[in-house]
Amino acid sequence: MANPLVLIGLVVYLAVMLGVGLYAGRRVRNSTDFIVAGQRLPLLLCTATLAATWFGGGICIGAASAAYKGGILAVIADPFGAALCLFIAGLFYVRLMRRMGLMTIASFFSRRFGPQAGLLASLCTIPAYVGWTGSLLVAFGRILQSLTGIDPTVGICAAAAMVLIYTWAGGMWAVTLTDFIQVTVLVLGLFILTPILLGDMGGWKALVAQIPASRFDFYPRGDAASWLSYARDWLVIGLGNLAGQDLIQRSLSSRDEKVAYRSAYLAGLLYITVGLLPVFLGMAGAVVLPDLADPDLVMMALALEYLPDLALILFMGALVSALLSSADSALLAPASVIGWDLLRYFKPDAEERSSLRVTRLSVLLLGAVSLLLALRTASVYDLMVNSWSVLLASLFVPLTAGLWWPKSNGPGALASIGVGLCAWQALKALPVDLPADLLAVPFSALALVIVSLLTQKKAPPQPLLDAEGRPLAYENRLGI
Repeated sequence: MANPLVLIGLVVYLAVMLGVGLYAGRRVRNSTDFIVAGQRLPLLLCTATLAATWFGGGICIGAASAAYKGGILAVIADPFGAALCLFIAGLFYVRLMRRMGLMTIASFFSRRFGPQAGLLASLCTIPAYVGWTGSLLVAFGRILQSLTGIDPTVGICAAAAMVLIYTWAGGMWAVTLTDFIQVTVLVLGLFILTPILLGDMGGWKALVAQIPASRFDFYPRGDAASWLSYARDWLVIGLGNLAGQDLIQRSLSSRDEKVAYRSAYLAGLLYITVGLLPVFLGMAGAVVLPDLADPDLVMMALALEYLPDLALILFMGALVSALLSSADSALLAPASVIGWDLLRYFKPDAEERSSLRVTRLSVLLLGAVSLLLALRTASVYDLMVNSWSVLLASLFVPLTAGLWWPKSNGPGALASIGVGLCAWQALKALPVDLPADLLAVPFSALALVIVSLLTQKKAPPQPLLDAEGRPLAYENRLGI
């Protein structure tokens, strides 16, 4: 039976988030407000929205489930690879991209490599975020199922409706303000309640004694194939999400380039500390609840088993915060690419009003597609991780070259994207189990270098340009 007090608390919390999101819609006057919050976010808000975006169903539901089944080696991609992504982004990527005054990741490709590269980057971005949104909706359904016993389809549909409404209304302003509240609830909830849970389960030392030592292995002890898979786990998000619109969108929303790289470091530090708490809970859950029918529900099962009502409300609020803070970002990211980049590719003279209208319509359309995907999927963690394969195989190499290699050009970028995608799919088709997305990266890099060098005269490389079209010098790019 459902706990009425917990359900009331959950409903009140969701109503507050919806109200904050709708209130933020009053600040949206144009596409810049909707997509990058007017590029006015201070360090606190920029860090909060970046950290909140990373704290999603993948870590609070999926990583706990993966740790329950496989220990540390099962969660290398998230949180370890995801935290690595934030540190690398802060050091090598976001400072110069913020200085360029971009609106989206695809805008970088358009400005540096030409409109065709921008179009391809847009088309590669969209499926990654549809898959990620689907994984978050699945996780929300799991939470509601554990609380009420009803079919998770109801929870999936309820989460989709709520996130669609406030993201459609307020865009990046709504996402930022709700993210700030959500990450505060999440961090406080996990730091307060994890020791309580572990204490009620007998204490961490007693639990560790019952966990097989192999569950704490941080690197594989097998053959070359296991090491390749291990490298893939580190890099599929660690490198793949460097070209992610959600990461870049927050950096571009920052007040200046210093805020952009400092917020990446702070969010990464927060993630690698707080993000390990669900991992430890998942491993502990394997001891106290060894026969759980659905490991995706391990966090909720532990909370329902060991926490009193008031603590349970806070715990569920923390989990819901993690899901909502990522779901709104996952929806806004591809919608921004459609409303800003794709619209201008097919209609270069599009007005601000049209761009805002198309972006908002895209939020609704992509939300519907993500909902359909969520209703047909099973594993939260796998769906979340696999969403980034397309970005790693296609956009990581040309993005990096565009920032760091002045000789890279449009034909080289197009070849890199095309070869990376083809290599990824070809390697996936092989009967051998290989990390196809990671192995596609050297093919993508080789294509970029060869084609760029062969076409220097025919297609001279374009310099990095700021928002006014003025060339930027290749200096002071590191986030230090």
